[in-house]
Amino acid sequence: MPRHAATVVVVRDGAQGLEVFCVLRHQKSSFLGGAVVFPGGKVDPGDGADVWASLATEPHPRGAEMAEGEPSTRAIAVAACREALEEGNIIPLVRAGEPTEAVGDAEVDTIRREAHGLVLPPGQEAGLAAALVRRGLRLALHALVPWARWVTPEAESRRYDARFFLLELPLGQVGRHDEHETTMSFWARPTTVLQRFARGEIFLAPPTTRTLETLTAAPDVRAAFELAAQQSLRPICPHFVPDDVAPFLALPGDPAHAVREQRVNGPTRFVLRDARFVSEDPPGAIEDGGATGGRATT
Repeated sequence: MPRHAATVVVVRDGAQGLEVFCVLRHQKSSFLGGAVVFPGGKVDPGDGADVWASLATEPHPRGAEMAEGEPSTRAIAVAACREALEEGNIIPLVRAGEPTEAVGDAEVDTIRREAHGLVLPPGQEAGLAAALVRRGLRLALHALVPWARWVTPEAESRRYDARFFLLELPLGQVGRHDEHETTMSFWARPTTVLQRFARGEIFLAPPTTRTLETLTAAPDVRAAFELAAQQSLRPICPHFVPDDVAPFLALPGDPAHAVREQRVNGPTRFVLRDARFVSEDPPGAIEDGGATGGRATT
């Protein structure tokens, strides 16, 4: 069975339009080593602890559409916050009584280090929850807007059921890699990241590619969240087709996929070309505006 995971697509308004935060996974990572990704990782047992009922706001209401039993909607959202902190030094927070006060980059970095026990006040315990309690902070789970749900193809030995969330960069925060799981980080427009991928400068996994393709339609953060409200949150589990000429991953809605409904905008397959999976429609398909047009058919 796939392991439950959470991914955070952090966005901000840049000088030339919408920008996304990307990190480079360590080359020796067992999953997607050397790939440019969004911060994320698996859901841990502690993400479902009772303490988060009082140390977090209520998750976005659409989050329930991506949760089925266990883990809970809250646990998935907590995992998203924790992973964004660990891999990108970004975390949505609210301070008791002062919900608009910024929690800046330096304080976030200290919270990250305390959570891992790297630095602690005398006599204090490690852990994210303890670090937040000391500051009167709570996780702002409502700020995580559900975006998509991608499930690793059955052909893979290491599989994840990853829930993607959209998050606007919190005020006062910057974003930086951790020099452990991630070795580089950068902000860029979605089109710029896709162009680098097309030139073979970086490697992207299909869920990352499709997310960037969809976000090219958003000129700013507000438009990105409008797009998020239009996305289907039903599972997208690509099916690997070992074609003799060009193997490909078929998405729901493709003629080669058992699920007939299209669950994400854009071409319905990723074809393996020059060691990269690139978005393409099946031969003979009628173009419908590509990955950036309209909402997915559900």
